[in-house]
Amino acid sequence: MPTPLTDYEASIIIHKGTERPFTGKYRNHYEQGLYCCRQCWSPLYRSNSKFDSHCGRPSFDDAIPGKVLMTPDSDEIRTEITCRTCNGHLGHVFVGEQFTQTNTRHCVNSVSLVFLDENNIADTVRAQIPVYERIVLGGGCFRCVEGALSRVPGVIECRSGYMGGKYPYPRYEQVCSGQTGHIEVVQVYRDPQRVSLRELLTYFFLIHDPTSIDKQGNDVGSQYRSAIFYETQEQKTLITDWINHKQSEYNSPIVTQIRQAEIFWLAEGYHQNFYATNPTKPYCQRVIKPKIEKVEETIQSRA
Repeated sequence: MPTPLTDYEASIIIHKGTERPFTGKYRNHYEQGLYCCRQCWSPLYRSNSKFDSHCGRPSFDDAIPGKVLMTPDSDEIRTEITCRTCNGHLGHVFVGEQFTQTNTRHCVNSVSLVFLDENNIADTVRAQIPVYERIVLGGGCFRCVEGALSRVPGVIECRSGYMGGKYPYPRYEQVCSGQTGHIEVVQVYRDPQRVSLRELLTYFFLIHDPTSIDKQGNDVGSQYRSAIFYETQEQKTLITDWINHKQSEYNSPIVTQIRQAEIFWLAEGYHQNFYATNPTKPYCQRVIKPKIEKVEETIQSRA
């Protein structure tokens, strides 16, 4: 279990230093198990997400949902990753390098991690790994959808990205051109014991207009279309039935597309947790905040 940090560990985990490349003990480590936060032992990465990027530090192409926070640096050039549980510094995340299908690299300091062998993981650690279901939602600017739905109790994590296009490894500028066919989406991880898919869809329809074709407010283009990407037939059936029932509440036809999930391409780091990082920006105040308030008012009315 956690022990006090050494001065060197504290210089990186607390004071956000950087480990020299090719010196960390987990750089070439590929045993099966969990990589946890050195400071609090919260599980962060599974061993099957680790790969060699030849950068001299442990690299992972995915994190355990709800365990790693992405925060853009003030210059928006790099994006810091920290442990959501204790705020310990882990390293930085990079998008667009095309190392793996996720197009994402978590570059982590070895000293920020502690490895637990698959056969030696305490029950207290396993209990921290969330049980989740996943759905991908497109309803205009992904910054709005992420900012609002992340407030819903039972939502473990929201990740902004792209789905449904013709080309791999899309970038924001390419998607905004409207030529790639991608939709701005949010990948939502939820605890099914705390929030049902029907409840989540209710909040989703609350914050965007499902009768508007390729337009939400002043955001116009095919990348802003209303869409729900399902992962299972059970999800598809539930979504279809729910929308058919919901139609009676609207005067115009619901145009939300129901599509099978494709590859999710994580958006650039400066888009992640955008409202939380930039609450005073004009777009956040004028466009995102009212949607958040709608969600919060609904939550309070149901309490």
